Amino acid sequence: MLTITDLAKVYPTGTSALKGVSLTVDEPKVIAIIGPSGAGKSTLIRCINRLVEPTSGKVMLDGIDVVSLNRRELRKARRRMGMIFQEYNLVERLTVMENLLSGRLGYVGFWRAYRRNFPPDDVRAAFRLLDRVGLAGYQNTRADALSGGQRQRVGIARALMQKPDLLLVDEPTASLDPKTSRQIMRIVVELAHEFNTPALVNIHDVGLAQSFSDRVIGLADGEIVFDGDADGLTADVLTRIYGEEDWSTTIRKVEDDDDSEPEPEPPPDPQASKKEKGFVREASAG
Repeated sequence: MLTITDLAKVYPTGTSALKGVSLTVDEPKVIAIIGPSGAGKSTLIRCINRLVEPTSGKVMLDGIDVVSLNRRELRKARRRMGMIFQEYNLVERLTVMENLLSGRLGYVGFWRAYRRNFPPDDVRAAFRLLDRVGLAGYQNTRADALSGGQRQRVGIARALMQKPDLLLVDEPTASLDPKTSRQIMRIVVELAHEFNTPALVNIHDVGLAQSFSDRVIGLADGEIVFDGDADGLTADVLTRIYGEEDWSTTIRKVEDDDDSEPEPEPPPDPQASKKEKGFVREASAG
């Protein structure tokens, strides 16, 4: 599905962020990318969809070289790559529902998007995803009224609204507390598996990478120094990735917190189904 060959990125300052990185993603697994700051993790994620332009190398998505595409072709290719950002990247003045439906902008015409006239199937899918990420009842809440964890849930749902073939996740827990970080990683993993969508997750927390990923890629100084199962993150491997340190307290599984209290949710709304029908009628109106 995704094959990266000899990918390199040299910034104008002369900094070499990636040095001939090669990897293959051919199964719908969650792959954690770990490494110290400056190792090239975010650059790798962003070179795949060309938010950062590679200096050289190939990024093959189902046989199409993303690096060689022109702007129009790249827009089409990006439909197939859902992106979840560290800084959420929501439109603050828009509602949760409007932010979710923006994930369908690549599939509807300009004027339909401008009038927020989305197909009823898209609206129904958005309501289902809101419920799935624990935000049922928040559809009319402005994005700037949400907590950090809630914003990230919206970002996850918006990326899945694209119905992508690949999820790119850039430090989804960097600004969140430990409990919320585990909840967000659990949502990403569960939905990636449910949608049968491979996910590349750039993450700093080694414990979260161990607990929630099927595969771990370790980057150091722009090169892959480890690629294997999470159980393979031994003290020697972590030293290769991060440098010399006592890793005895790091090599562990983060405790599962399924029994912990979730974020507060709005009370059940007996009119919810009517609201959804009304939203669909409104969105379908010319």
